[in-house]
Amino acid sequence: MLFPTIDFAVFFGIVFVGNWLLASFPNRWRVFILVASYVFYGWWDWRFVFLLGVSTLCTISGGRLVDSARSPEARRAWLIVTLVAELGLLGWFKYAGWFSLTADNALRHLGAGDVIPLAQVTLPVGISFFTFMGLSYVIDIYRGKLEPAPWLEVAVFVAFFPHLVAGPIVRGSDLIPQLHSADKRDPRRVPLAQAGVLIFGGLFKKVVLSSYISAQIVDPVFGNPHAHSSLEVLAAIYGYAVQIFCDFSGYTDIAIGCALLLGFRFPENFDAPYAARSLQDFWRRWHMTLSSWLRDYLYIPLGGSHGSRREMYRNIMITMVLGGLWHGAGWTFVAWGAYHGVGQCLGHWRRSTRERAGLAAVREGRSWVAWQRFATFQLVCLGWVLFRATSIANAFAVLGRLFTGWSEPSPLVSFGVLLTLVMGIGWQYVPKGFIASVQESFGTLGVVAQGAVMGAVLLTITTLGPQGVAPFIYFRF
Repeated sequence: MLFPTIDFAVFFGIVFVGNWLLASFPNRWRVFILVASYVFYGWWDWRFVFLLGVSTLCTISGGRLVDSARSPEARRAWLIVTLVAELGLLGWFKYAGWFSLTADNALRHLGAGDVIPLAQVTLPVGISFFTFMGLSYVIDIYRGKLEPAPWLEVAVFVAFFPHLVAGPIVRGSDLIPQLHSADKRDPRRVPLAQAGVLIFGGLFKKVVLSSYISAQIVDPVFGNPHAHSSLEVLAAIYGYAVQIFCDFSGYTDIAIGCALLLGFRFPENFDAPYAARSLQDFWRRWHMTLSSWLRDYLYIPLGGSHGSRREMYRNIMITMVLGGLWHGAGWTFVAWGAYHGVGQCLGHWRRSTRERAGLAAVREGRSWVAWQRFATFQLVCLGWVLFRATSIANAFAVLGRLFTGWSEPSPLVSFGVLLTLVMGIGWQYVPKGFIASVQESFGTLGVVAQGAVMGAVLLTITTLGPQGVAPFIYFRF
């Protein structure tokens, strides 16, 4: 079920009423939300409801087995069993087809012929997100940071529909205490203004900005780069940066806003990533719940920054390559992760070199900050070419076309495309104080005035948006 649809509006209206009517009856509320979440997930394909159930069962049983084990060895053994089970499901549904195709192609080049049968596996929506949530829950129990929760709370934690199919990746320590005290929520304290601004802002970013720039220039150029001028290719590269930001952060804003209306708070997932001053800073601002997950559950267990510099660089590369592979089964995602890994390593090397020379790790001053932001944005956009391309060859075709078609006409670089680029990138530089003041001003309006404003915004979104709504990009991750 997609957020910007009539189906979801009806669904959420029913859930909203049921949520607050049952708020004083914790167990009934949990059953209601769990059933609603499974309906939400099964709307696309009811068969994958069973996959969500199996993953949830692995999370519940794994957490309890790890907690009840009598020795450190037994705790570790049950943790490994749970990790294998959860990652096995993820590996089969997400990577089996790619691995079999890669192996088959390699054997064909060696002259072995058709040896490996190709796996045809449909990728379930959101499997990476609820798998990572389940893993964090069990690992936190193993580390002694979290106590096992009642099975019904864990089931709701994994399947809670606002975050289910595209994040943010909410940890058990963030959400389970809220679920445990769900009967303490007060509908009079729901931040309606904040939720409204998040939901309608997210809809505008997704339905208007992301969909428009995708249809007008990104898809045509990446689909056939040789048929377009260098200026169109450059605009498409910047356009994809706008598209993926508006698409994913728009979804996150809607998810956080919906959760707020139900009385729950999710962690922030974006913090003006295109205003970053380095690639390290970019990953502190982009998809922050994934970045922190990779740091806490992969990079640090590998050794983090402890040990030699070579070991640190190894840990960075492993983390970033696996982070790239998490996004999709393909060599373009591996290359994208490796690209950012190299960038992270170079950034660490540069900072440490400056510190050893007695200099500040990062240059300050307005001109330097502006240059750092500009340069970082170019590097991020270069990486997005790998992320968006259908193959490594397609990525090189896009980049190569930047140098061979500057004299050709550029009809796709229209005023609407340029305006969308300015709005999408300029969104990063809107002060948080301004957004807070908008929320505060909206909250001071009466009910009728608030309804009129929301109606006007919805009409604008409907008018400017395309017919139909394309699925969110991160649904396939």
